[in-house]
Amino acid sequence: MALSRRVGTVAALGSAQTLAWASSYYLPAMLAAPMARELGVSTPTVFAAFSLALIVSALLGPYAGRTIDRFGGRPVLIGTNVIFALGLAALGMAKGSWSLFVAWIVIGVGMGSGLYEAAFAALVRLYGRDSRSVITGITLIAGFASTVGWPLTTLLEGQIGWRGACFAWAALHLVIGVPLNWSLPRASPLAVAAPTATTVGSGSTRGAQRTAYILAFVFAATWFISTAMAAHLPMLLQAGGASLATAVAVGALIGPAQVAARLLEFGVLRRVHPLLSARLASLMHPVGATLLALFGVPAAAVFAILHGAGNGILTIAKGTLPLVFFGPQGYGERQGLLTVPARVAQALSPWLFGIFLDRWGANAMWISAAIGLLAFAALLMLPSPVEQGESLEVPLRGAAE
Repeated sequence: MALSRRVGTVAALGSAQTLAWASSYYLPAMLAAPMARELGVSTPTVFAAFSLALIVSALLGPYAGRTIDRFGGRPVLIGTNVIFALGLAALGMAKGSWSLFVAWIVIGVGMGSGLYEAAFAALVRLYGRDSRSVITGITLIAGFASTVGWPLTTLLEGQIGWRGACFAWAALHLVIGVPLNWSLPRASPLAVAAPTATTVGSGSTRGAQRTAYILAFVFAATWFISTAMAAHLPMLLQAGGASLATAVAVGALIGPAQVAARLLEFGVLRRVHPLLSARLASLMHPVGATLLALFGVPAAAVFAILHGAGNGILTIAKGTLPLVFFGPQGYGERQGLLTVPARVAQALSPWLFGIFLDRWGANAMWISAAIGLLAFAALLMLPSPVEQGESLEVPLRGAAE
């Protein structure tokens, strides 16, 4: 019975996350151009409004996490469905640049309290240290957000225009998103567990701060890379000599590679300490980028698979590493704080990497590879599993079920 309830929670939250990501993070890719044409602004202006939403989400994250720590994820996530609906409706009614930016600010509030960080915090609030498998489960489902979102948004835009598409996504949040998040279990108070060897800071505040800074840097570096590739990969491949058709085909490999890696994490790697998984994953982009830079288009498919697989596992690591180092107490607020630099990096990434691409062409790949190697080096500075003493797979007594 407990297992079936957990599977139901994963299915509901994963589906709700798919809706949240598809209607926010993946929306501008399909609607920015028609939106800009009708509103009389440039396409970069639409993406600037989107970047502002990411900044808002970064600033709001710690407060949303603190609220989840106190009340559980269910009421917060239900509220974000309403906020997303309001923001999308406002976007559908936008008349110019000011109303465009206001709408994206509202959507940014929803993103700051309704995407992965909030979902991870909600799961940790329910299951404590025994959360690795459920975190992996929701990323498996929500990993198809672009696969579902991009075609559906394109279909809606073609049938009822970009404004109608925004209204449709708003309605889906109310009709589907609210019931899905409403079905989540109510959180009961987490018992205060005795300090353990796995909790950084149980012996040293300085050590805890150092670990937090390292994790914040790793998350910022890896999100910078993933967002840069999401925004510029087709252009980057074409700069390296690929045709548009080849670039699109190669880009299509990233999503399946992410899901395949998450399946591997759910199966074989679930018995491997998450720090080891993260170290391995952080090397995949630099290795793939080096192969692409050295061998060009013939290595593009290998790069896409390695990049996608690494990104898939690192998404899970963003939820599991703070848990294994700091424990479940105060997880939501801490997770929000750790991802502030990552959200800022995510907001700046398309613009900065675009400059690199314009200046150095395909050689810009060396920059993303170097950033990936810095993330790997930072992960090597964290305490090893032997020093920590146990894996996330061992639950703490007192964790809420």
